[in-house]
Order: sequence, then structure tokens, then C-alpha cells
Amino acid sequence: MTSDTTSSDTTGSGVPATATTFGEDTVTDARELIARYPQSRSALLPLLHLVQSVEGYVSQQGMTFCAEQLGLAEAEVAAVATFYTMYKRKPCGEHLVSVCTNTLCAAMGGDAIYKRLQEHLGSDGAPLGHEEVAGPPGESGSLMLEHAECLAACDLAPVLQVNYEYFDNQTEQSAVELVDALRRGDKPHPTRGAPLSDFKTVERRLAGLLPEDDDEFWTEVDGPSQAVETVRGAQLAADRNWTAPPAPEDVPMPEVEAK
Repeated sequence: MTSDTTSSDTTGSGVPATATTFGEDTVTDARELIARYPQSRSALLPLLHLVQSVEGYVSQQGMTFCAEQLGLAEAEVAAVATFYTMYKRKPCGEHLVSVCTNTLCAAMGGDAIYKRLQEHLGSDGAPLGHEEVAGPPGESGSLMLEHAECLAACDLAPVLQVNYEYFDNQTEQSAVELVDALRRGDKPHPTRGAPLSDFKTVERRLAGLLPEDDDEFWTEVDGPSQAVETVRGAQLAADRNWTAPPAPEDVPMPEVEAK
């Protein structure tokens, strides 16, 4: 299947318009990612991350590029790019700040943190909206603010992420101090996990293009990232010699009515 729109998407010189944004290096990266999959279309999610690593969001040109590389219709690419919230449809900041506002985090202060950051990062008396950017998008110190639905760290609530790295047990004040540090150009170390980088760099890693020769990066990534609270139950069980009951043997499977 080929794209139904990309053949005419060219510059005046006959060069595909995507070539002005996505050069040969990006094409090489795309082909490397595609080669990892038995079916090329399976590489669509990594390619969308690759596009974001170049542009800082998924533009119409970015979707066209993915369609060209995979032999898909642009509508197929758009259906995926607009389904997942990780793919941004307008330019992101240097950093993406995601505040968990799901049930437990909200009850523990997540809603208050999000509202405080909206007011702190807004301008002209207007709070910053969901997926809006404080500062010129992409420039140093700029950041996009979003509320997120569950960041899977309820034991450390309230939490937020910067470029998908965790900052746990936040307060309104600590969250304000964090975004102020980001806007100054600092990169505070996350509570756990890899050291902080910018949004585009993280998107390249999410695409699956990792810095193989960066020993410092791998040391941080391979190090322990679980929190004490997360493994407390397992530690209690080990300290008290608790074990799970053995699995029953030879338990017959329930019969299923024939259709």
C-alpha cells in the first residue's frame, strides 16, 4: 500500500518536501528501525518518536515522512499519531512537564500542584493551559505543561515527570522550584532513573536509538530505580519468611460450552 497524498508533496525542485526537514541521517535512522521488524508497518510507533526527536512534535510533514518510509497512507499514520497522547501535535518545549492528576495523586495534592504550575507559568493573568508552552517552543528553558492520567507511582504520590523521568513526593513549592530550575537551564537529577535530558533526546531514545558508547548513560539506566516504598511489601515478606501458598496441581480446566 502506498501513500495517497505524498507523491505530490514536493518542493518546486521536485524534491520531496519532507527532505527539507528530515535529511539523510534521519532516513538512515528510519531504515535501521524498520529493519528490526518482520513487517515494516510495525515500526510506526518508533518512527513517530524519531520524528519528534527531529521536530519536537509530530507535524503533518512528520506524518508524511512516516507514510513515505513505511508505504502507508497518511490517514493510517494520522490515526495512530492522534490516538496516543505521547505524540504531540504542536511544538513542545525543551522539556515536557507531566503532572499526575489521577485519583490518588489528586487526593494527595496533584490537582493543587497542577493548578499552581498553571498560574506560575501563565502570562498576562491567564493560567497556562494543558499542552501549552511557557516560552518559545523548543528554545532553552521552554516547557510544555500537561496533566497526566496515572504515572504508575501511587506509592510516591504526588508525582510528576519531566521528559518521562520521575520526581516523586512533590509539593506545590518543590514543583515550582523544579520548573524554575528548568527555565534557568538547569537539569535537576530525577528522584530515580536516568539523568535528565531534553525532550528531543528522550524521543530519540524512545525510538530505540540508544547511545551505545555512553558508559555514563548505561550506568545510570542499569542502576536500581525502585523506591523503598515500592518494594516495602516484598521486604516485609522476606524479613518475616512469608511465602505464597503452593500452586494447586492437576486442577481441571472448566468446560467451555461448544458453539
